[in-house]
Amino acid sequence: MQSIGFYGAAETVTGSRHLLTINGKTILVDCGLFQGDRETRALNWEPFPMSPKDLDLVLITHAHMDHIGWLPRLVAQGYKGPIYSTKATMELARISLPDSGRLQEEDARYHNKKGISQNKPALPLYTEQMAYDCLKQFEPHPYNTMTPLPGGATFRFMFAGHIMGSAFIEIYFENGQRILMTGDMGRFDTPIIKDPTIVDGAEYLVIESTYGDRIHEHVDPTIKLLEVMSDVAEKRSTLIVPSFAVGRTQELLYYIKKLQDSGKAPKMPIYVDSPMATSVSELYERNVGEHDEETELADKHHINLMEPEGLVYTRDRDDSIKLNNQEGPMMIISGSGMANGGRVVHHLLHRLSDPDTVVMFTGYQATGTLGRRLMNGDANVNVLGQHVQVRAKIDSLLSLSAHADQAEMLKWMGNFKTPPKQTFVVHGEPPAQEALMAKVRETLGWNICVPVRGQKFDL
Repeated sequence: MQSIGFYGAAETVTGSRHLLTINGKTILVDCGLFQGDRETRALNWEPFPMSPKDLDLVLITHAHMDHIGWLPRLVAQGYKGPIYSTKATMELARISLPDSGRLQEEDARYHNKKGISQNKPALPLYTEQMAYDCLKQFEPHPYNTMTPLPGGATFRFMFAGHIMGSAFIEIYFENGQRILMTGDMGRFDTPIIKDPTIVDGAEYLVIESTYGDRIHEHVDPTIKLLEVMSDVAEKRSTLIVPSFAVGRTQELLYYIKKLQDSGKAPKMPIYVDSPMATSVSELYERNVGEHDEETELADKHHINLMEPEGLVYTRDRDDSIKLNNQEGPMMIISGSGMANGGRVVHHLLHRLSDPDTVVMFTGYQATGTLGRRLMNGDANVNVLGQHVQVRAKIDSLLSLSAHADQAEMLKWMGNFKTPPKQTFVVHGEPPAQEALMAKVRETLGWNICVPVRGQKFDL
């Protein structure tokens, strides 16, 4: 007997946690942070739906925080089993999880110092040391290699094309039936990493739906990037790009270099103000097995496609602070991508009231985040406990999204030779999930549903 329960990323975008039970053994697929508004973040403090001590195994699709960010707390609460991931995901987790713990400790100290926490005292969800402790339980596994699981099942990782190390997880039960977990599905023909794997069938499918209700702009990102950079250069102002340290920052650097190689890009310093993004970029360079054909060819000629002219990595906190007083033109690429934490928040605090500043978002902004409020056009926002009037220009470059859109997901599902017995739609806000579900029923005729948090299904 086998079943699946949905305890995160159910009717919401973040907090991916899917619990498989296979012949009495329990396997958790992803263990992510809930991100967004205060009510959503409060879910991170709730107890796990079963004792972590009783879990047999954890499988990880990729290293974004909404898929791995609760692991330190899971381990601290008693989980002692292995955490299976790809090698690159493990290496990324070694960077991002301690960074997350450190930032949470810093945020707690800041809130206590300013007296702006509802909880007295403010506490981190987990510490840097707790993050290091959970990393000891990671075990890397290669792509496309069958590996035994508790309960008699086997699984393999397949390229998902989302970020470096990202994987679909295909699990075979003893009866030969399969469940395929997409995690986050990437896009085809994007730079640096390999495309998503084409799959021709599974009895059960768990698919994300971040952009289940829309179609991405199919335009060359360099066109918009050139327009914004030229405007900033002319005004000698500052371009702030809230960017995810894993994937998005590296893709941005690729397109900036592409513009420079064409001779079109205006000259300005490009600051990657994120110790984590700095380390991740080095990791992207080293993991040549993840590279697509274009990047492999550049590797052979010792060309770094992610190193534009004028690039400066700022690891030191004091160097980051100095940027707040530096005059433009310049570009600051800094995390977090939703502006809900990290160094970019301090840059926004100092520059949002400047009408010459441009803030350009490059990815999905979850409900309740500062990024979503700015994208919605809020004239006044709260930044680190201070009310700030928004006079900066707010822009976006959404064609860089690392998530497949509705059409791309439908095209991918169209490769199935026979429909799954059941498809589960997760990792999306309700309008996106409903739209994708309706489109799949209309075009493919599949059985498909949107689980609610805590719902369990027999397989």
